[in-house]
Amino acid sequence: MDTLTGKYAQAADIIVRAGILPFVISDTLLEIVKIYLTEEEIDFIIKNFDKETTLSIDQLKEKSGLSTADIEKMTDGLAKKGFIFNQPNTKGVMIYRLLPLIIVGAFEYTFMKERMQGEKIKEFEKIAKLYHKLLEELKDTVQGQYDAFIPIFEVQPAPDRTVPVFTNESGKPIKIIINETVKVEEQVLPSRTVEDIIRKNDDIAVGYCFCRNYNKVLGHDCETNAPNEVCFTFGKSARHVVNQGFARKITKEEALKILKQTEEAGLIHKAIHNGSNIMKEENSVCNCCKDCCDAFTLWRNGITPMINSTNYLSLIDEEECTGCGECETRCPVDAIKITDDKAKREEQYC
Repeated sequence: MDTLTGKYAQAADIIVRAGILPFVISDTLLEIVKIYLTEEEIDFIIKNFDKETTLSIDQLKEKSGLSTADIEKMTDGLAKKGFIFNQPNTKGVMIYRLLPLIIVGAFEYTFMKERMQGEKIKEFEKIAKLYHKLLEELKDTVQGQYDAFIPIFEVQPAPDRTVPVFTNESGKPIKIIINETVKVEEQVLPSRTVEDIIRKNDDIAVGYCFCRNYNKVLGHDCETNAPNEVCFTFGKSARHVVNQGFARKITKEEALKILKQTEEAGLIHKAIHNGSNIMKEENSVCNCCKDCCDAFTLWRNGITPMINSTNYLSLIDEEECTGCGECETRCPVDAIKITDDKAKREEQYC
């Protein structure tokens, strides 16, 4: 391995450690990193982010020996490629966080900034095929050493939370009657609905669904025929994606209209929280279809377990059920089956 390739391998290892997916440093991974990053950029990552993924501007100045202007120039370039999150904290101090390749990093930001169609498909075809190959390699790694990965998966937090819709087709609130007295503890709970999340945020952005875009480039058309520009980000994350050109800023009213479109398409609303902690603020909401969503694909391919947080379980009213099969078709984890003309929930999946 020559010196430059060795440096790319070192930088790739640091980037992998910033995320949750256990990629092996392979030729495929190195080819992806080389497409994105210059030698100067990998030197910057190696020197500054080997031990810590999050640094303040003062820490970066001390470690890098660069001026504020030079740091801003370097990190701005890395941010536009999806490798750095650069936003001030609540005290106004600029913070720089190294992002992984996937969940959430360069992959998502590469495919969310514009609709993939026409010449754009050709432009992104090479990188999409490399990502597909990388995930196939990861599947082989995990399946080949599954027992070794179980302890990691057992302590891994849920990366997202499924959020329901509490209105019926006419827009009226859905009431669930339980006929029981419930003792309510005093605690702050996460927002119950996507509408709540939208209404409490002043900074909202929307980008294209990176999963549907990625699959489109690979030649797969969404079976749901779902709307594409539906990927919401909020607060600091919204300001970041707008600044980097990954998404556009929208009003609450626009967001609610888009949400209505996703509901009509039967998409699943998944909220992502800061630090994968559902007691912290939501930074984004994905509106997912069952055939394109990477989280579902990773699970079906045996790469990661389906770790998902929700406050709700499917409950089937057998008296009202007509056996139409709509729920069986829409369930993204195939947890509902029609048996004897009635829907049945598979408890091992839900």
